[in-house]
Amino acid sequence: MRSIVVIIAITLGVFAGIFIMAFANGMVEERIKAIITTEISHIQIHRPGFKDNNDFSLRIDNANSIIPLIEKTKNVAAVSKRLVISSLAASAETNTGVKILGIIPEEQKNVSNLHTKIIDGKYFEGVEKNPVVIGQKLAEKLKVSVHKKIIITVQDIHTNIISGAFRVAGIYKTDNDLFDEANIFVRYDDLANLTGLKGTEAHEIAILLNKNENTDKVKEQLKNELPDLEVKDWMEISPEAGYLVSAMDQYMAVIIIIILLALCFGIINTMLMVVLERVHELGMLIAIGMSKLKVFGMVMLETVYLSVTGGIIGIASGFIICKHLEKVGLDLYFWKDVYSSFGYSSFIYPVVNLRLIVFTGIMVILMGIISAIYPAFKALKLNPAEATRAE
Repeated sequence: MRSIVVIIAITLGVFAGIFIMAFANGMVEERIKAIITTEISHIQIHRPGFKDNNDFSLRIDNANSIIPLIEKTKNVAAVSKRLVISSLAASAETNTGVKILGIIPEEQKNVSNLHTKIIDGKYFEGVEKNPVVIGQKLAEKLKVSVHKKIIITVQDIHTNIISGAFRVAGIYKTDNDLFDEANIFVRYDDLANLTGLKGTEAHEIAILLNKNENTDKVKEQLKNELPDLEVKDWMEISPEAGYLVSAMDQYMAVIIIIILLALCFGIINTMLMVVLERVHELGMLIAIGMSKLKVFGMVMLETVYLSVTGGIIGIASGFIICKHLEKVGLDLYFWKDVYSSFGYSSFIYPVVNLRLIVFTGIMVILMGIISAIYPAFKALKLNPAEATRAE
């Protein structure tokens, strides 16, 4: 019964560790996917210094001639130019600061899935003149709905402050409330006409790749081809995302080690009781000629066997359940608002990989060996004459 209890405890601990790590991996991967496919894309190109304060004057004047060059680059899936202006949006009720993005709707569809996030109205359809697409949080803040008018205030090429009236064509909702509240999308031509631009310029060129693994290679190639421009990948543009990626391995290791250390003390306590309850039997074995080294090895093997057995069951059950959830997902709808406020989806697909399984397996074996040392050393110290008289 004691052995079964130890195995169950180890199984639950290992399962919990794998599930927590798979859950965290799933959260991070979903966030990174949203950053790339909805908010940023893999790579962005700007004039040097533009990302510091979105200075209207820092434009790429020959954007139309640069885009064909980028499209010919290997592993590039889609390219789109944008105008980006930080300014004000106002309704009849209130106003707020926003980032205004002038996009070419059809091109934007290739680098962003924003058009799939529309929850009310349509993506630049249903409004003939100056349509705008805004986030649900911003719509609530401005107290507007589809077909309602908003006024955006911008700076033109002569540094004059001008305003334009736009009507809401669609309202989108992503998993990031901060993004929804801060970004509005208008047509490139409408914003160019309002600000007096010729139509060949861009503040930003967004690039989507066929695979995330090719980001560094394509970025370096574009840096060499466009030395006068600033080429940044999604980790540089969104530092918190880069931090998530770099820190995830450390988080995984720390959490697994904490769980296994807790199990380690439980195993030590259990095996120490095993040795103390078998003092008479162990003394008899030593008295009839079994070497203390063999007694030491016997206790060590029993502890390691129990740890490995529990570890294998825990790893197998964690892998099977996480693989199932990786396909069907885990909907934490009751925490949806909390997750959205931090930019995360409440629908999580836990991700378990071979590296996690191997790391956990190695840690379980080490835990078994470490846990066995003190109880086995206790057995090694037994005096045969005193041990055989113990009851």
